[in-house]
Amino acid sequence: MAVFTEVSPEQAQALLDHLSLGRLTSLRGIGAGIENTNYFVDCEAGHYVLTLFERLTAEQLPFYLRLMQHLARKGVPVPEPHADASGEILFDVAGKPAAIVDRLHGGHQLAPDAFHCRQVGATLARMHLAGQDFALHQPNLRGLAWWREVSPQILPFLNAAEAELLQSELAYQEQLAASAEFSHLLKHQSGPIHADLFRDNVMFEPGEGPGRERLTGFFDFYFAGCDTWLFDLAVCLNDWCIDLTDGRLIEERASVFVEAYESARPLSGAEHRLLPALLRAAAFRFWLSRLYDLHLPREASLLKAHDPRHFERVLRERIAKPWHALHNGAAA
Repeated sequence: MAVFTEVSPEQAQALLDHLSLGRLTSLRGIGAGIENTNYFVDCEAGHYVLTLFERLTAEQLPFYLRLMQHLARKGVPVPEPHADASGEILFDVAGKPAAIVDRLHGGHQLAPDAFHCRQVGATLARMHLAGQDFALHQPNLRGLAWWREVSPQILPFLNAAEAELLQSELAYQEQLAASAEFSHLLKHQSGPIHADLFRDNVMFEPGEGPGRERLTGFFDFYFAGCDTWLFDLAVCLNDWCIDLTDGRLIEERASVFVEAYESARPLSGAEHRLLPALLRAAAFRFWLSRLYDLHLPREASLLKAHDPRHFERVLRERIAKPWHALHNGAAA
């Protein structure tokens, strides 16, 4: 489980009083957190999530919290941080920077089908469009610069086959990043992205008919940054649309996901051409981060690292079998 910072009912009530949210009725720790301490907070005004930030600093946090606020006010279903009378959304609780946000209804869909992928794809495109005029900027902190930094630290722990894959893929991604087509993408088809929109960061609630859940929102924006929208799409395809046993992309789900995305924001010809390369980039990013967490864990973390072999399989699949979305002008 996560390392928690203990929050007393009195400390939670003090924040609720500051935000004029009424009397606390329930305070429950959430054991699933990886980076932060989270509590469910029930009070007279409604149901919320209190997050204490264990890794991010008060100087880093405005980008994430203001992005969530910006998207929520644009009608994108994300948790909106609550502001005090002066407009402040970042507070101090138990000596840690903290925020209180709306709680999304529903639960995770960990075995999605095309119906769920269609909703996530369309909402992802809406989110990208809504973020175009967001005023703050921060790079994707787990992008190419981070890959360059951590690869030499990880290499000593790898066997020969793993080391060869890491070095060859990093060289491939360096070459891609230096290309004119990718530079154009970064300049013209980019903006704030979620960068970690896996199945457990989306909520659904029951809808009409059995198994017909309705998407209620995206959450956990604390890996967000500015990057190509295509990278965000690739991250999603590599989780929502794969066979988890072997990393194989499931054609039906992937096609539906991209088609739904394009219903709100059609991909350019360059994006279609670069999608196979970005699918590799997205797999590489999470393979590296899982290797890093396994071999170089943060001090005092009680978390069990995710198995890096999953994203190694995904990466090898994307290299061996490049996938193209063959519709809506893919060859344009």
